[in-house]
Amino acid sequence: MVERSYWRYFDYWLLAAVALLTMFGIVMIRSAIAGNIELTDANIVQKQIIFAVAGFGVILLMAALDYRLLAALSRPLYAVLIVILIVLNLVGGVLFGSARWFVLGPILIQPSELGKIVIILILADYLARHQHRILELRTVLTSLAITLGMVVWILLQPDLSTSIVIFVIWFALVWAAGLDVRLVGIAAAIGIVGLAIGIPLMLLTYDPNNTSGLIKPYQVERIINFLFPDPNARFGAIYNVQQALISIGSGGLFGQGYGSGTQVQLRFLKVRHSDFIFSALAEEFGFVGTITVIGLLLFVIWRCLRAARLAADTFGALICYGVATILAFQAIINVGMNLKLLPVTGLPLPFISYGGSALLSLLLGIGLVESVVMRHRMNY
Repeated sequence: MVERSYWRYFDYWLLAAVALLTMFGIVMIRSAIAGNIELTDANIVQKQIIFAVAGFGVILLMAALDYRLLAALSRPLYAVLIVILIVLNLVGGVLFGSARWFVLGPILIQPSELGKIVIILILADYLARHQHRILELRTVLTSLAITLGMVVWILLQPDLSTSIVIFVIWFALVWAAGLDVRLVGIAAAIGIVGLAIGIPLMLLTYDPNNTSGLIKPYQVERIINFLFPDPNARFGAIYNVQQALISIGSGGLFGQGYGSGTQVQLRFLKVRHSDFIFSALAEEFGFVGTITVIGLLLFVIWRCLRAARLAADTFGALICYGVATILAFQAIINVGMNLKLLPVTGLPLPFISYGGSALLSLLLGIGLVESVVMRHRMNY
């Protein structure tokens, strides 16, 4: 049982900001799907509310739990999740209708979202125990092997965007653990060269009928559409981005008002309750609304970084850095995609986009951050 004195350090500002974002997300999802005959599931808002309530319960539960106990549990959690991902890849399409989700009645559970938190725990534990050897190549390669052990099964689903997020988490944690800046620069240069060679090669060998590779045709098409857009497209990713830009532009300074956005309510904007919810809120709440949401997200990220700075040990600090990395990276990618600055991906806008598993995993991460900051004055 957590001592009562620990709750005095509970970060209520962080909880309040997350609560505001989550409630606003539910409100925006309700507006986005209002009168929508395209969606077969009429209980989207109710499901998001259920996940949100469960998620805030998880925050309190994780805050009450000493995060150090998770160091020993990280390896069993990692092993169990790998088994779940393998089962999904082998029999997911037959038993569950997809290789990404477990279908539990009306609710879909996506284990790869939980994988973001599990990879933070196991990498934080490993890097904290080997921080004195972080400059050794063996340590870095072992941490990369741990990451690849999860990523390969997520790629096979296929889920490229989540795989990229997990790689970003690995890179951020290795850097935060003390990897030499020169080695970080070398790794970044290798990555850039790899992309410079890999993307043209992928485009040259593109076969729309080949669905057996790790990179699927629709994923290559997203890159092609981003690099060589067709302004006359009437469907697909190009059309979605065009409508997103129109939605953002039509919002102006203060927006057209809640439930009054023409692009949203007349259903010109597609996937507006998840991937393109940023464009929906921009149309209805304008520039002021988007800046407010972005400001709240930045505040949450800052509180996570503050918790990392205050953490009593390296393990706790790396947990907080990992959660901040997820929030920052997914927000940047989602907003950039809506503004046509980045290719279309399936990464949600944190706390705002529809997705129960994504919301629950983020709230779990916030609970871990609260656990760390509550115990930052513990004596070891």
